[in-house]
Amino acid sequence: MLNANFFLCSLFYFLPIQLWAVFKLPASFNQWDLIMKSSCPKVPLNPSVSPTETELRIREILEKLNKQIPPRPFAHLNNTTSATHSIATILNPQDTYCVGDQLDILVEARDHLRNRKGYGGDFLRARMSSPALKAGASGKVTDFNNGTYLVSFTLFWEGQVSLSILLMHPSEGVSALWRARNQGYDRIIFSGHFVSGASQVHTDCALVLNSSVELCQYLDAQDQEAFYCVKPPNVPCAAITHMHSKNKDISYLSQQERSLFERSNIAVEIMGKSNVISVSKCNKAVPVKKKCKFGMASAIPTGHVWKNTWNPASCSLAPIKMKDCLRGKLVHLMGDSTMRQWMEYFKSKINTLRPVDLHETGRLQHQLAVDLDEKINIQWQKHGFPLIGSLVYSVKEIENTARIIDRIGGEKNTVIVFSLGQHFRPFPIDVFIRRALSVHRALQRLLLRSPDTLVVLKTENTRELNNDMERFSDFHGYTQYLALKNIFQDLRVGVIDAWDMTVAYGTNDVHPPEEVVRSEINIFLNYIC
Repeated sequence: MLNANFFLCSLFYFLPIQLWAVFKLPASFNQWDLIMKSSCPKVPLNPSVSPTETELRIREILEKLNKQIPPRPFAHLNNTTSATHSIATILNPQDTYCVGDQLDILVEARDHLRNRKGYGGDFLRARMSSPALKAGASGKVTDFNNGTYLVSFTLFWEGQVSLSILLMHPSEGVSALWRARNQGYDRIIFSGHFVSGASQVHTDCALVLNSSVELCQYLDAQDQEAFYCVKPPNVPCAAITHMHSKNKDISYLSQQERSLFERSNIAVEIMGKSNVISVSKCNKAVPVKKKCKFGMASAIPTGHVWKNTWNPASCSLAPIKMKDCLRGKLVHLMGDSTMRQWMEYFKSKINTLRPVDLHETGRLQHQLAVDLDEKINIQWQKHGFPLIGSLVYSVKEIENTARIIDRIGGEKNTVIVFSLGQHFRPFPIDVFIRRALSVHRALQRLLLRSPDTLVVLKTENTRELNNDMERFSDFHGYTQYLALKNIFQDLRVGVIDAWDMTVAYGTNDVHPPEEVVRSEINIFLNYIC
């Protein structure tokens, strides 16, 4: 039988959560509910005996990803894929190619002993470029799961074109990263700053805290997402004001696996020296493309860069005056600092936008800019936990994106642009999937009550190659990119494929340069005007 202490603790856990859910009260911390945990036994928020729809959906997405990333243990580095010894062969080679042609390359993966690989799973990145023309495009990689790959390039422009196929990580490294990522939550630790009267104290915070001491639990009751801090003595949980993060000296990779992620083993070229082709117009008629519109399906690759400007493959971007397009619009930008780049771009290009002081502090403060004459209102707000950064940021106003969406009335002149990704890479992917599903449900509710509201998803972009791969590898970003596309495919949401764009531009920067931001916003303006 259950003892009395367990029964009382069960009431402590579940009764408040159920009441909040029934009455749909806004989460508060300010916007998060606070639950203090002490000596009560751990009780799962979603008991495994009764899986919710969310848990089943998370399991479904994880199963799809797991099938694409099977375990690949290896005895020695020599048994892993070698870019140097792998062979790339252009199929049906020609002296000159024509604009619009497709060029196919067969890649045969070999290990460091020159043996053919019998399985796939290598993380490859294909790109064609003409630096003098400031032109670039990604290539499509097809994995036959037998050690061979087909890389397909659409030849978008004329001139001398360089072809590149990078081995970002061998399949053995991909497998190790996937296992390590889903093994623990503690590669990043957060420090919470509490202020109560004259008392100021810092304690450890995390998505999961394995601690026997009393904890503060900051719970989004509607979507059952929680964040925890060690409770400071004699200081209430609600007294938390600021946060920052730091890396912990923890790795779930073996020493042999870590050798795969030394900089010399990341993004190694497979193509070799004979990688330049000549492309001519060939007097082919250029097909007339329709103007890009909201909700149009996109091809793979989604487009190409020409003279540092993005050109979609399946439609054309019309020149649009930013201020005219945004007249009368309420624009909500939600997400990480790559969305904040949009906010900074708008403020720099529309000289009549005036910032409004919301009396917050720090780089992650909520930003609002308005043009009262033209009735333009643009605001950026950070997403909820986790937020990684050594800089201290305020958490007084922090809340999940789903809750922000739930407060938006919506109508034809309301536009939402959201992005998720970079801050989730160091944590098990179920954290990211759960957050994306909560945003999906909030958007479903919004589009039911206000179907004219325009919603745009900006996908995650690539980032630096010299960062800690276990925490921040682009492989983690790519799996999130795949999950996000799967989750939002059933909603009427415009997609800006920042992943494909940054591969095409050849940027390896968590904050892409202005020409990338300009191109993203140009697509956005074509979607809404």
